Amino acid sequence: MENKNVGWIIIGISAIIVVIIFLFNSSLREFVSSSCTLAHGGTYCPMYDTITKQTILALGIVGILIIFGIALIFTKPRERIVVKKIQEKKKRINLENLDKDERKVIELLRNENGGMFQATLMEKLEIGKVKATRLLDKLESKGLVERKRRGMNNIIVLKS
Repeated sequence: MENKNVGWIIIGISAIIVVIIFLFNSSLREFVSSSCTLAHGGTYCPMYDTITKQTILALGIVGILIIFGIALIFTKPRERIVVKKIQEKKKRINLENLDKDERKVIELLRNENGGMFQATLMEKLEIGKVKATRLLDKLESKGLVERKRRGMNNIIVLKS
């Protein structure tokens, strides 16, 4: 959610809280006026000071919320970082020194824009986990591919 929307929500909630404070304040004053005059014989009741202090404190807290909401409305959201992938000249890989399976891996990676999940590679080559690991170990030792760990999966990327 954008900062502006959150700011407006906070200001709306603050307005509702202000209404509740004034309703509570008027109810409390009625209660104090009916009960305090009996206890103090019609003289001034000290509970009125307490009601005023509580109201000022509550309105102060709501004021801070309103300031926070206004600050959110007028602050800019963080800029989105757009990462552009720059196409570099593809490095020529000498396929002569590679065996048949290693060539297939390189060709598949080239066709997939330079990378794919290891599981997908295994499916396309129709090979098992052990053979795929050994094949990728060879290619990695020759500096042609790189394995990058992503959670429980590996992404195989052509080195450039």
